[in-house]
Amino acid sequence: MSRRHFSFDCAGETLVATLDEAPGRVGLLLVSGGTVPRAGAFGGQALLAAKVAEAGWPVLRFDRCGVGDSSGTDTGFANSAVDLAAALAAFRQVQPQVVRVVAFGNCDAASALMLAGGAQCDALALGNPWTFESAQDGPDAGSIRRRYAAKLRNPHELWRLLTGGVSLGKLARGLRKAAAPAPAPSGLLAQMQAGAATFAGPRRFVLAANDRTAQAFMVAWPQSVGQWHVCDGAGHGFAEDHARHWLLGQLLALLDEQACQLDVG
Repeated sequence: MSRRHFSFDCAGETLVATLDEAPGRVGLLLVSGGTVPRAGAFGGQALLAAKVAEAGWPVLRFDRCGVGDSSGTDTGFANSAVDLAAALAAFRQVQPQVVRVVAFGNCDAASALMLAGGAQCDALALGNPWTFESAQDGPDAGSIRRRYAAKLRNPHELWRLLTGGVSLGKLARGLRKAAAPAPAPSGLLAQMQAGAATFAGPRRFVLAANDRTAQAFMVAWPQSVGQWHVCDGAGHGFAEDHARHWLLGQLLALLDEQACQLDVG
């Protein structure tokens, strides 16, 4: 396994990428969320890429326009379809043995993949998709109810409540919001649903149980759509030791599935 850096064109801009080479005919396209560069927060995506490549699957990471080392202006995740298409084309060029591509994105990177209708990839791993209209939006009533229900099943949380370890004012505000009626689907959510509906391949939702973004998604998204996998005790970035291993297992399983389909075909 070797790692190399290169660049490719995207509508006249230069995007910078990192390739972890491997012989597999199925590759993993890692899509960064927010304005985080391709290495990921605290190098998390770089480490994940190395582990996947060690298992035999090539991995491409890239910085979209205006992010990290790439040129241009960052127009946000919702407008990144052209970046995704250019990255996929570059991936196939530098690893010509790749027949199928699995894409993984966390948070708004997962949303970007759905908005782009899967970005011409063959399978999607979608982590904690972002469904809020803006960064100022908070979790909706459904996700708050889910959070409080979990707390009430936890003996430690009940003890904190009985011994004064919980702010009663904060609790009251949370309960008032939990009692609010469910809002209508956001414009972003409706667009994600429309984009995802055009994608014919498998969609594996990988969700962190302790993450409010994931909790809001689980309330808003029909659970009959896609494959749902939830990691207990995991935060938004799957940074916990058990969550990192769990996420790696989820991605390797999806890559294996795609490879098996190639063998059968």
